[in-house]
Amino acid sequence: MTTPIRRIPRGVPGWVKAVTAVVLVLAVLFAGLRLSVLPGLKDLFGTETHDRSGPALLQSIQDISRYDAASGTFQVVVDLEKDTRYVPDAIRGTRTLYVGAGTVDAYVDLGKVGEDDVRVDEDRTSATLRLPHAALGKPALDPDRSYAVSKQRGLLDRLGDLFSGNPNGEQAVQQAAVRHIGDAAKESGLTARAERNTTEMLEGLLRSLGFQEVHVSYGG
Repeated sequence: MTTPIRRIPRGVPGWVKAVTAVVLVLAVLFAGLRLSVLPGLKDLFGTETHDRSGPALLQSIQDISRYDAASGTFQVVVDLEKDTRYVPDAIRGTRTLYVGAGTVDAYVDLGKVGEDDVRVDEDRTSATLRLPHAALGKPALDPDRSYAVSKQRGLLDRLGDLFSGNPNGEQAVQQAAVRHIGDAAKESGLTARAERNTTEMLEGLLRSLGFQEVHVSYGG
C-alpha cells in the first residue's frame, strides 16, 4: 500500500520547500533502487546473532515481607504516531500499532504491621489485625505475548534504522503500553480483591491455630 504524501502547508519558508523537494526525489530514487537492488542486498548483508554474555552477578538480596494477594492480566493496543513539522510522513515520521500484554500484582505489605496493629485477647481465642491498604506493583510487560501489528516509517527514519544500533526499536511503544496497563490496573478493583484474599488467608491461618474470632481491617 502506498503511503499518502501530505501537501506542504502554505506559508512554509522557501528553503523548506526546496529541501523537501530534494528529499522527495531521493525517496523516489530509493524506492526504485529497492525494487531492483535490495532483494539481493538482504542476503549480502545478512546478520547472525551470537550470545557471548558472561554469567549473571548477584548484586543484592532483599527480604520480601509483602503478600502478593492478586494478579491481573491486561492487554492494550497502542497506536503511537510521531510527526515532524512541515515534513511529509513519507519523508520523516513514524506510526506504530502495538499490542502490549502484561500483568500487575496487588499486594499487602505485612512488614508495615506494628505491635499496636495486632491485638489478641487473654484467652487467645480472638484476634484483631489492622493492615495497610493493598498496593499495586509495577506492570510487567510479557514479551512473548506483545508484538507490533504494523509499522509505518518515513524514508529518513528507515535510513536511520539502517545505520543505528537499535533498528526498529520499540522502546517508546513498550513504555506507552506499560503506562496504559498501569492505568487500567488502577481502575480494575485489583487492590480490593487483594484485600479480600488477604483477609481470607489470615482468617484461615489463625483459625487453624485455634482462634475462634478473627477481625481484619485496613487503613493507613
